Amino acid sequence: MTQLYYELRTYTLKDANQQRLVEDYLEKAAIPAWNRLGIKNVGVFTEIKPSGQSILVALIPYQSLQEFETINNSLEQDKRYNTEGAAYLNAPATKPAYERIESSLLKAFKNMPGLALPPKGKRIFELRRYEHASEAAGAKKREMFNDEGEIEIFKRLGFKPVFFGETIIGEARPNLIYMVTFDDMAAHDQHWKTFIADPEWKKISVIPEYADSKLVSKITATFLQPTEYSQI
Repeated sequence: MTQLYYELRTYTLKDANQQRLVEDYLEKAAIPAWNRLGIKNVGVFTEIKPSGQSILVALIPYQSLQEFETINNSLEQDKRYNTEGAAYLNAPATKPAYERIESSLLKAFKNMPGLALPPKGKRIFELRRYEHASEAAGAKKREMFNDEGEIEIFKRLGFKPVFFGETIIGEARPNLIYMVTFDDMAAHDQHWKTFIADPEWKKISVIPEYADSKLVSKITATFLQPTEYSQI
């Protein structure tokens, strides 16, 4: 299976009006247009407990770098997209649709080259970013996931991972980003307790070259919920 590329897009928003405008654009213009172009399973998420106005996180999968490179040209030629997204696309500088967009381009891990869709129904998602002190440390951490069985531990313990990706363009590099999902926060807490106590994880984590103190300099976790129109 071909390793996918993911654009992880974060919209920072000032108020509810901006959120409504961006969500209308994603739901009614962007996602239908991406789907028409063959891009499936686009995820859109809001924060569970935002400190202010929620960010919007979009996960857009691509089959290749060429598809990523040419997508904007394709959208520009899509009359339906431009009509249905006009309010967002043509928002004036005096009343912008959003504050900023931050995007990272990720390459899927070799041992999980594509998306895995979680069960339908009410769920929470945890988006985790592991920053590394060096590129070599990042390579070693990916080795843990791919070759030492860490991905399989997540699957076996019911974390239902959605994707794993190495950030090849984006902020705070070098880092890797992945997404796991749970029924609720209580299930989240229990799953991580089980993970830490898992014999296979303990076996891997005590290998000196895989110590987190060597490979991971910072962990950032963001808790998300899917929008009603999210395809993940």
